[in-house]
Amino acid sequence: MGMVRAAWFLLLSALLAAADARRQKGGETACDKGWECSGSRFCCNETITDYFKAYQFEELFAKRNNSLAHAAGFWDYRAFITAAALYEPRGFGTTGGREMSMKEVAAFLGHVGAKTSCGYSLADGGSLAWGLCYNHEMSPSQSYCDDSNELYRCAEGVEYYGRGALPVYWNYNYGIVGKGIKQDLLKHPELLEQNATLAFEAAIWRWMTPMKRKQPSAHDVFVGNWKPTKKDTLSKRYPGFGATMNILYGDAICGKGSIDNMNGIISHYQHYLDLMGFGAQHSGDNLDCADQVPFSPSSKSPDS
Repeated sequence: MGMVRAAWFLLLSALLAAADARRQKGGETACDKGWECSGSRFCCNETITDYFKAYQFEELFAKRNNSLAHAAGFWDYRAFITAAALYEPRGFGTTGGREMSMKEVAAFLGHVGAKTSCGYSLADGGSLAWGLCYNHEMSPSQSYCDDSNELYRCAEGVEYYGRGALPVYWNYNYGIVGKGIKQDLLKHPELLEQNATLAFEAAIWRWMTPMKRKQPSAHDVFVGNWKPTKKDTLSKRYPGFGATMNILYGDAICGKGSIDNMNGIISHYQHYLDLMGFGAQHSGDNLDCADQVPFSPSSKSPDS
């Protein structure tokens, strides 16, 4: 009798193992890491929360909830991770092993920190401690409405000044980014200063998405997915952090020599690498875009 039970147990174990193997082969296996990542096979892999923790986010943006910060209480780690999880399967913070993944998160947040900073050299903690101080442009000089754009017409009474983690300007950019994240930002650009997760999502979408045909994304030029053409090399465009500035800001920053705005973004990136325990010495080649010809020269600014 004992031998029969043992035989049935072995048969049942084999059947269960075979069923499990079929589920894995068919892509049915799901892992659960809690709110960061759940119900997906991708969650079984290493994700951003495996190497970038809440305490590190607090160190990077040490003054964001200071009483002097204009967006105190708005930005938090959970909002960033919730937004990032949507793009991790596409490679955001998960490409090329842990080293490249950490560098990409530092690079992306370096842009965010520099573009939302209200710090200055004599500020408490130094200028690099004040990232995520803003969530919108404080004193817009104009409404940023381009009436000539027929595809993304300005909504009546709406202004398109800078909002978000990588501030979005102009009606057509709100239209493009809104379409990308499936939100009607053309009619409701204020969503990017009301919802931190959406603000991070819009910024990561911009990082991951080429803005024009036959151009790379900031993600691609940073992680090494992009191979420059002969035209690119003649234009001094090479893979690295410098090219991410070229893609995101064009001639607002690049091709102008060693200017403060460009150097400030680089400083944030390297500072964040240090705080993440990786070290600024690992920031990579082609850090700046001082001599790069812009991918997309533009007559509008800023960050058009």
